Amino acid sequence: MNKTFKCIALAGCVASLFVGASASAQTAGSWLVRAGAVRIEPKVDSGDLSAPAFPGTKADVDSSTQFGGGITYMWSDNWAIDLPLSMPFKHDINGDGAIAGVGKIGETKALPITLMGQYRFLEASSPFRPYVGAGITYAKFYKEKGTATLTGLTGGTSANPTTLKVDSKLAPTIEIGASYNFNEHWFVDATVLKTFLKTTTTLSTGQTLDIRLDPLTTAVFVGYRF
Repeated sequence: MNKTFKCIALAGCVASLFVGASASAQTAGSWLVRAGAVRIEPKVDSGDLSAPAFPGTKADVDSSTQFGGGITYMWSDNWAIDLPLSMPFKHDINGDGAIAGVGKIGETKALPITLMGQYRFLEASSPFRPYVGAGITYAKFYKEKGTATLTGLTGGTSANPTTLKVDSKLAPTIEIGASYNFNEHWFVDATVLKTFLKTTTTLSTGQTLDIRLDPLTTAVFVGYRF
C-alpha cells in the first residue's frame, strides 16, 4: 500500500510539473526559437518555352531539403508573429514535356524570406497547441546555372553556353501546424506551408518560360522558449 501511495504521489508530482510548466509556455511576450529539417516540394505547372523551341518544351523542378528554423514572438496568448529561417535551398531544373528524359538542364539556389501572422488555438496553458497562419514570402532566386544539355537544346556552343535567370517574386503563403510543450522551455513543432508562387525564367537566347511552382513546405523542429 505504501509503495502504491508513493507511485501515485510521484505521478501526481510529474503531472503537476507538466501543467505548471506549460502554463507559461506560450503566453504573451514569449520568444520561441526552433531548429530542424525543412523540405520544399514544388508542385510544378510549366508553360512552354517560347520560340524558337520544340512545341511543348517544358521544365520540372526537384524538391530540396535543408536545415532551417525560425523565431516566433507571442503578441498575445493566441496571436503570434513568426519569421521562418533556413539555409538556401538548391533545386535542379529538369526537362519535361517534349524534352522529358533529357535530364538536368539547369539549377538554382532559392532563399524564401517569409513573415507570418499566426493564430494559436486553445489556452496558453495547453501543452498541445494547433495553429494556422498567413503571410507573405519573397522567393529569392540566385546563382542559376545552365547545363550542357540546355546549351545543346537551345543552339548554344561551348564557347557561348546558354545561361538562365529566374525572377525573384513575392507570393502569399498560408500554413497549418501544431506545437507540443514538454515543459516550460522545450517543445516540438511541425508545420505545413503552401506558397502560391509563379515566376518566369529567361534564357540568354531571349527565350522565356513561365512556370507555376506553388511549393509545399513541410518542417519538423525542436524549439526553446525564452
